[in-house]
Amino acid sequence: METDSGPGTAAQVPGLDGAAVLLYRWAVVHERLTPATLAQAAAETGVSRRATLTAVRTLTDSCLLTELPADGGAQEPAGWLPVSPQAATAQLLSDRDTALRAQEEALREQRRRIQVQRDGLAALTPIYLQARQHVFPQGTIDHLPDKLAVRSLLSDVIDSCRSEVLVSKHGGAFPPAALREALPRDLALLGRGIRMRSLYQHATRFDQPTRLHAEQLIGAGAEIRTLPEVLPQMIVVDGSLALLPARSGGALIIREPDLLAYLLDVFERDWENAAPFATGPQAAHDVSKTTKQSILVLLAKGLKDESIARRLGISLRTCRRHVSELLEALGAHSRFQAGVIAERQGLTDHPDRPAAADTATSAPATPPPPPAVPAQAAPAPAAPGADGPGVGPGCPGCGGAVAVPTAGPDRAGGRPPRHCSPRCRSRAYRARLKHQEAGPGDGGTDVTKPADPAT
Repeated sequence: METDSGPGTAAQVPGLDGAAVLLYRWAVVHERLTPATLAQAAAETGVSRRATLTAVRTLTDSCLLTELPADGGAQEPAGWLPVSPQAATAQLLSDRDTALRAQEEALREQRRRIQVQRDGLAALTPIYLQARQHVFPQGTIDHLPDKLAVRSLLSDVIDSCRSEVLVSKHGGAFPPAALREALPRDLALLGRGIRMRSLYQHATRFDQPTRLHAEQLIGAGAEIRTLPEVLPQMIVVDGSLALLPARSGGALIIREPDLLAYLLDVFERDWENAAPFATGPQAAHDVSKTTKQSILVLLAKGLKDESIARRLGISLRTCRRHVSELLEALGAHSRFQAGVIAERQGLTDHPDRPAAADTATSAPATPPPPPAVPAQAAPAPAAPGADGPGVGPGCPGCGGAVAVPTAGPDRAGGRPPRHCSPRCRSRAYRARLKHQEAGPGDGGTDVTKPADPAT
């Protein structure tokens, strides 16, 4: 009997029970259903007489059975013809579909009117801000409520820009849709001869869409530099207006001179310490080293991997890989121990820029030997076998004298100091990392050689 398969089949046909599905199949096989064959259909499908009559009404209401006109004055139809599901769908749902289409068209019209009204109000924003600036010539701080108002104002401000636009963007990767939207506007700005300087995070160099976007802007004349950490989203136009993200949504419009001066000072400080945006193996190598040093600084502060990755704009997986490499390089067995070792070795000075740019300016800042060294001493600051208190072997970073406490070493583990200053220790650590990444070998031997006297 097919009754067993009825419920399983009916479960796949919404609105029809098992009896209706079985009766519909029987009618399709026999091409029609009549009052005389109802008993036969019920017997062959295993459905009761009452359930068969209920199924006929259900199929008729679903347009899967169409009634044949009654003969003479009979009240019951002469029979029922099965209809294909496609024809039943067209007949049953055409009116509903037409009504839904009319409702959708009405909704589209309402949305269009709302958008027209929103655009009209947004067009008054520049007038409002200009009036506020006239009433408050010393500067104001205003709030734009949503992204639409921000975009409208930004377009007007960029179009009226006369000299320079400063941009600071936080994050390791920017949404492709936002990049596509910003590219024509930025290229048009550069085409007018406006200077554009942007600060990104180091991690953007490893995101392909962001890297391609940056290369297009640089090719058009923009200046882009990167840092481990930058300010959140900030745009400064002509030094007279700044846009900052608002925590409640939208953006803050800054026209207050003192606050603008502060933001400009912060941007210029970061700009001087940032590295020019470049691609290639060497650029990636330098950025990776600076990122590792930034991670080391944050490790020493006790931050977790999630917080470090979020601040540096890198993925959690990349952050953990760098942490593992740092632990191995420092010989530490835990994050806490790595932070302590880095702090004691003076490696937690916040990095200014990649080592490639740092080496060019670091030599003049090397501190001179302490005046306690006698003028008639030998060329070496102190011979290894000398007994003179307070002067140890020469610094392996700069060749200067290293002061040693007379009462014995006071550093952890009883080790005497090997460098004359924290800066030399930091430089030696960076050189050791660079040597280890360049190829196999003992990275500790080369970096401990005294510097060339010319430097």
